[in-house]
Amino acid sequence: MTHDLPYTLTIRAVDSLTKIAETVTRLEYGTGFKRNIKLHRENRVRSIYSSLAIEGNTLSLGEVTDVIEGRLVAGKQAEVKEVKNAYQAYDTIMTFSPYSIEDFLRAHTLMTGGLVEESGRFRSGDVGVFDGGTVIHVGARPMFVPQLMRELFEWARTTDVHPALVSAIVHSEIETIHPFADGNGRMGRLWQTLILAKWNEVFAWIPMESLVYEKRPQYYDALRQAQRTNDSGGFIEFTLSAILEAVEAQAQSMGESTFDAVPSGSEFVDKTNEFVENGDKFVDKFVENDTQREIVRLLIADPSISAKRMAEEMGMSARGVQKSIAALRKQGLVERVGSAKGGHWVVKRP
Repeated sequence: MTHDLPYTLTIRAVDSLTKIAETVTRLEYGTGFKRNIKLHRENRVRSIYSSLAIEGNTLSLGEVTDVIEGRLVAGKQAEVKEVKNAYQAYDTIMTFSPYSIEDFLRAHTLMTGGLVEESGRFRSGDVGVFDGGTVIHVGARPMFVPQLMRELFEWARTTDVHPALVSAIVHSEIETIHPFADGNGRMGRLWQTLILAKWNEVFAWIPMESLVYEKRPQYYDALRQAQRTNDSGGFIEFTLSAILEAVEAQAQSMGESTFDAVPSGSEFVDKTNEFVENGDKFVDKFVENDTQREIVRLLIADPSISAKRMAEEMGMSARGVQKSIAALRKQGLVERVGSAKGGHWVVKRP
């Protein structure tokens, strides 16, 4: 890329990086976290609540849950819309490429649609970050934003730097460039989560935003220091420390040696007859969002499972599950064979 990405890698940051890799491996293979769908849902809600609360959304965690579950909430409609938008963005996170400008803009459309005038577009005017009446940071001039973002993503795509480190640098650079008129903080946190989840999928379900929310004064201080000194080393140290704390807390809460092996491909085939490839590859290729992905995985594991049981496993409403199943059936990806009580589900490959 044509502009430099100066950063200082501190001893503490290197130590956090090493421990993150060790802890994520333990979490993935030493616990049942990857298959705990209900916990995934709870963590997703916490991520959305925390990321929006950082930006001033006043809805409580319970109210955010109600909005996501489709219940009416007597709050500000703009704040309710923020929750619905953020849920759509996080629910489709694994469909995005971390290095695609088109996906970056698409995610911004999901995150800010109906809330900001330039949703899904890089800003057309200058923008600054204020503390009271004082300007503390001025984003890049609008005519330079598209090129700066392309260069940033190309660097992220081609660098040999560890993905966790890349995620922190990209987050910092997004906040420095400030590519959008609004939603930069939400997009920076979403994109860091995306880069981490593409390295290891468990990060799609770890609520790192909760740690950032709890430590938001340090978060803002680290960002401002990076912007003031043109060195993201302090922000890297802060965010890697927060990631480590999040994965360690998750691993400790899960305990050790509770992992149940995922059924092999042949077992999937035996259960579904028409499911002729590895289940995860099928899900990643054909299924549109995370909710549908989890439903398909449950149907593969237990073709006779009820919508009520799926709702309990996923921590969501039966109505929400039924709506997603209807979408899957419309796409021709699942089919009900037999009666509602005595029949079973078949997952079909297009």
